[in-house]
Amino acid sequence: MTCRAVRGGERVRSWSRTARGLRSASHPGPTAVVTLLAAAFALGVGANAPQAVLVTLAVLAGQLSVGWSNDWIDAERDAAVARGDKPVVAGTVSVALLRRAALLALAACVVLSLATGWAAGAVHLAAVASAWSYNLVLKVTPLSWLPYAVSFGLLPIFVVMACVPGASTAPWAVLATALLGIGAHVANTLPDLEYDRRTGVRGLPVRIGRPASSLLAPLVLMLATVVVVLGPDHPPGPAVWTGAAVTCVLAAAAGVVGRIRTRSRLPFALSMAVAAVCVVLLVMAAPELMLSG
Repeated sequence: MTCRAVRGGERVRSWSRTARGLRSASHPGPTAVVTLLAAAFALGVGANAPQAVLVTLAVLAGQLSVGWSNDWIDAERDAAVARGDKPVVAGTVSVALLRRAALLALAACVVLSLATGWAAGAVHLAAVASAWSYNLVLKVTPLSWLPYAVSFGLLPIFVVMACVPGASTAPWAVLATALLGIGAHVANTLPDLEYDRRTGVRGLPVRIGRPASSLLAPLVLMLATVVVVLGPDHPPGPAVWTGAAVTCVLAAAAGVVGRIRTRSRLPFALSMAVAAVCVVLLVMAAPELMLSG
């Protein structure tokens, strides 16, 4: 009886460890942000509950497939530089399990995306394919920013097509989310630039260096915010202007710190703060995603 209880406790601990590894390998922060942004867009354009849930689940499945495939594909690189923050290197999850999880999530994404409609589903699957192209090929090239621009830019188009068939997406929303994706890519690589350089992942941020990347990330994110503020037909309210002012201050601080303290992690944190404000403003502008008239 005691041995059986011990074995049961060991199984529970093993499952718990694996679950933590899968959660960490899914890149939970970006996955949650993109999924919640899609849900906010869906509600903003007037989707009913089933539509909003279906869109949200499709985006979540796509994001999980992208996150898990990233850690699966990068497993050898991560092990080469002993990245203990990565679940595969830490031993909490295996490469084989990540591969199966990524492919299962991708299969679920295909089903859920096409359930929103053939055209809308094709748009979302193109966005997910673009993200996978980063993991598979483009992250080591000067075009590492391109999948982020494409995938983020297609997000509002997918939501509008899935929730309001026949409606068109406002060009400002596509431009703003594409810029948000580029800025997020550059900012997200700042903490890992040395790891990337040592493993041959020579994407755009590595090629232009930390000081330039520390300046580029907040500038692109600030530009995305400007598009969100000035793009919609209705004039910005006080809250929107306040958000724009905050992003300007944060972006300026990130740029200055990036030039003065080239090894500081503060530009990354400040850039992420700019991205957070931009996301909030995008959520506030969600009802304006569709073209009027």
